[in-house]
Amino acid sequence: MSKYFSSQETQDPNQRERILLGKLAPFIDYAKAHSTYYAKTLASIEGATIDSRASLSTLPITRKSDLIALQKQSPPFAGLTSSTGKVERIFQSPGPINEPENSAHDWWRMGQAFHAAGFRKGDKVQNCLSYHLTPGGFILDSGARACGCTVIPAGPGQTDQQLNVIESLQPQGYCGTPSFLKILLDKAASQQLDISSISKALVTGEAFMPALRAEFKRAGIQALQAYATADIGLIGYETAPHDGLIISEDIIVEIVRPGTLHTVADGEIGEVVVTSFNPDYPLIRFATGDLSAVLTPTAINPASLCQRTNMRIKGWLGRADQTCKVKGMFVHPEQLEKVRLQQAQIIKLKLQVDQQNHNDTMTLYCEVSAAYLTGGAQQDDAAKLVEAIASRLKSVTNLNGKVILVAIDSLLNDGKVITDLRAIS
Repeated sequence: MSKYFSSQETQDPNQRERILLGKLAPFIDYAKAHSTYYAKTLASIEGATIDSRASLSTLPITRKSDLIALQKQSPPFAGLTSSTGKVERIFQSPGPINEPENSAHDWWRMGQAFHAAGFRKGDKVQNCLSYHLTPGGFILDSGARACGCTVIPAGPGQTDQQLNVIESLQPQGYCGTPSFLKILLDKAASQQLDISSISKALVTGEAFMPALRAEFKRAGIQALQAYATADIGLIGYETAPHDGLIISEDIIVEIVRPGTLHTVADGEIGEVVVTSFNPDYPLIRFATGDLSAVLTPTAINPASLCQRTNMRIKGWLGRADQTCKVKGMFVHPEQLEKVRLQQAQIIKLKLQVDQQNHNDTMTLYCEVSAAYLTGGAQQDDAAKLVEAIASRLKSVTNLNGKVILVAIDSLLNDGKVITDLRAIS
């Protein structure tokens, strides 16, 4: 049984670079011919002139944070999908942002991440990412099946039922967020349930903290992480030595200084920008909004301990904008503005994201008049207002959050709507 999912993973790094750069010119011409978005944004670009990372870095960047407005102007995909491509599903992540999918074999390129995490043909995998409107469940589903695994499409929540399924079907693996795996382990321990069949996990959607990794190891579970987005699919994945995230085959990753077109030096933190050669959904210099850094001094010769030769990055190091990922779901400033506009009593608001017992938490602080605070004439209405705001927050983000009413001018006037207090590592 091969140690690697594909022979590409160990190919000469210079050969890989030549192949990837050789794809740029014909792919740019293809995108211009079949995507109305690129026909406009790359109108002055001759594909033949883009044959190096230096020339690639001169092309305009498309930012994920801009998709909300772009898709409103030209629904459903802002003209980014190819006229000759195939879209079999349309997802709508919070924002809202629409994402296409072609259900072809391993379309999201997740198979290599599952293989690196030890998943093999015949394994049963409990998939606990959502299959509802967002593509996360399908992304992991396709990768597990690409490895020959049998998938249990469990989705998130329903903890008691999930534990019953594990006891009954005895899956060898788990995939989903690390925080939900901890919830399952804690509840199984409290109820003296046996879920020891799970010995491997591929986690994603959240930062994976060392303390939680160690806790899983004590429970007999080797958990590795994957970094993927709803637009691109797999970007990077972890291998057993835990020496960073190895970039997925068949994409070009640049680390770019936020707000510019220009790449940063190896080791410097910048925004992850990806060129994905997907004929259904061509993405050329797509800025994810995530921060990371090249792990090694030389991107073309990283010498990973697992002998895979592609460049490596440090993993998720924060957000280049105020967009924040909570429990695997993006929360955008635009969504919080919808909450504010819905409730006329709110003068200003700020969302604080933190972690408690390895679980993401959200607290929405809302400035309101003194009448809704302790001793105010409308104090009895405060509970109703809190309930209404919390309900609106849930409806626009698909996430629960605590709401705290505060006095006017008590929130820092720094232009930030979202503050992330979670430790990065």
